[in-house]
Amino acid sequence: MSRYRLFATLLLGTLPVCSLVAQVVSPRSVQERYRKLEYMIPMRDGVNLYTAVYVPTSASESRRYPFLMQRTCFGVAPYGPSQYKKTLGPSPALEHDGYIFVYQDVRGRWASEGVWTNMTPIVADQKPVLAKNGAKATVAIDESTDTYDTIEWLLTHVPHHNGRVGLWGISYAGFYVTAGVVADHPALKAASPQAPAADFFFDDFHHNGAFTQAYLHAYPVFGLQPTTPTTKPWFISGMIDTGTKTGFQWQADLGPLSNVNAYYKTNFFWQETVAHPNYDEFWQKRNVLPHLKNIKPAIMTVGGWFDAEDLYGPLNTYKTIEKNNAGTSNTLVMGPFGHGDWAKETGHTTHGDLYFGDSLATAYQRTIEAPFFQHYLKGPGDGKTGLPEAYLFDTGTKAWRTFDTWPAFTAQTQRFYLASNGQLTSQAGSGTRFSAYVSDPAHPVPFSSDTAAADDFVPLYAYMSDDQRFASQRPDVLTFQTEVLTENLTLGGEITAKLTVSTTGFDADWVVKLIDVYPPDEPNQPYTPTRNTSLGNYQQLVRAEVMRSRFRRSFEKPQPLKPGEPTAITFRLQDVLHTIKKGHRLMIQVQSTWFPLIDRNPQTYVDNIYKATASDFQKATHRVYDNSAIEVQVIK
Repeated sequence: MSRYRLFATLLLGTLPVCSLVAQVVSPRSVQERYRKLEYMIPMRDGVNLYTAVYVPTSASESRRYPFLMQRTCFGVAPYGPSQYKKTLGPSPALEHDGYIFVYQDVRGRWASEGVWTNMTPIVADQKPVLAKNGAKATVAIDESTDTYDTIEWLLTHVPHHNGRVGLWGISYAGFYVTAGVVADHPALKAASPQAPAADFFFDDFHHNGAFTQAYLHAYPVFGLQPTTPTTKPWFISGMIDTGTKTGFQWQADLGPLSNVNAYYKTNFFWQETVAHPNYDEFWQKRNVLPHLKNIKPAIMTVGGWFDAEDLYGPLNTYKTIEKNNAGTSNTLVMGPFGHGDWAKETGHTTHGDLYFGDSLATAYQRTIEAPFFQHYLKGPGDGKTGLPEAYLFDTGTKAWRTFDTWPAFTAQTQRFYLASNGQLTSQAGSGTRFSAYVSDPAHPVPFSSDTAAADDFVPLYAYMSDDQRFASQRPDVLTFQTEVLTENLTLGGEITAKLTVSTTGFDADWVVKLIDVYPPDEPNQPYTPTRNTSLGNYQQLVRAEVMRSRFRRSFEKPQPLKPGEPTAITFRLQDVLHTIKKGHRLMIQVQSTWFPLIDRNPQTYVDNIYKATASDFQKATHRVYDNSAIEVQVIK
């Protein structure tokens, strides 16, 4: 069995990634304090969904509890009425407070009936629709209707509840929370989408439409259907066996993405990905964000600044709800965490080489998450929680900050221009000078200095704060930096790359990285790993993103570049809250490969890169002109 199959078996078969919680053994076991019930709950179209319900043994007519539910595609193991989870809920604090915890397999997954689809499209009109022959009535269903029907059934069939329901979930389960709040069930009072996937063309499987090649090994999980409801991982047989090769070497030897079809001929999600290279209706209707209107429950969206999988989702979920729902209680929490790390306590909170403090996950769980659910599910629910609008961690000063709005009202826009001499300045260039490099798809820039980061089922999270000195030494990476800062510079809010570029090819990728350069005498931190790490002159990645030139005007209708013609390429990087301290420098790097995190651009123009052949990939010389700028929001 390859390491990918083993990883998937262990992680997805027994400990779902969307269900990770702090693995703390309580003084009394879950089985002592809760009674487990199993149901097949009928949906409006007749499909039954497996649902495990854990009811406190203390529940009675005089002692009622709210429901707190997670819906997931990753399984709610262990199955069986005598098999209990070791921990319940988002955190130990909530488990000990007492809730009726509900776990449900979404339709078509694990023990539930039905057919599963990725990012189930929201149906705008959910009224029954007559079939063409008029004889049968079909029913429009989606994750919001399944959530509604589940809540309605629980309220009727599970005793000793207080009539209130909350939702929570991480990653894909976070998407099901977001979709669930669209249901508008009157009993749904609070929801916390955590690292929620929002739009697969911009997070998880793509970045601005560029394919996240490092996710290739995850496709069997998302692109194979079980033939019947099951409690066993059915997708193992569809996983790629890379043999003795490292993940990086296997990806490099793979060649163009057209070679993937040899492995995934029967993988429906891979075939859908290949068939839809642009942001067409297939992807657009799987974008949950346009449906976030008239939201009634209180929302607390949670994410991690170093989340390699879902950073777009939480930030844009919060902003969309804030924009479209003036009267909704809407909170954003962003900490110094990788994917879902706020749900498990590690003691010393680190990310890669960097240390941020102690017990930060527990602090969030006890002071933010638990009070949020307690107020809306057990307390007055009047919105007077005492919690901030935005509770965000500054990854430079390593401290939590609170804000009344995000981005902050006080944030000011500032531009840094990419001068042809390698300086990062406040003065715009003429647009006639440039910096140039040759990009060769056959020799791509790695996404991490640690090539073992490509060995995992999905890319290891460390690259999100990784040392970039390995890249700044390469001739195919442009480096621009300020002088040593004489005062702190707090980057707080949105980042926009506004490049003017040209190329000898017909297409190109542009990877922009914002970096905090430490001083030469920076001491190592108390819990810096011992793998020959030195924080002196460390180039910490703060934020990075890729933009494919073909999508510069439209993600729906790509266009080639004209060789040699200066062209504007504008795109957003995800938000940050990071103070670059006095004595540090701000650095920007620009490159055109980021492998194997992102697939390689052929740099010729082909209609569908997933079908490109080896002969389509060519070297090209790229220019970045000196009127190019990085626009940031700065908090004074």
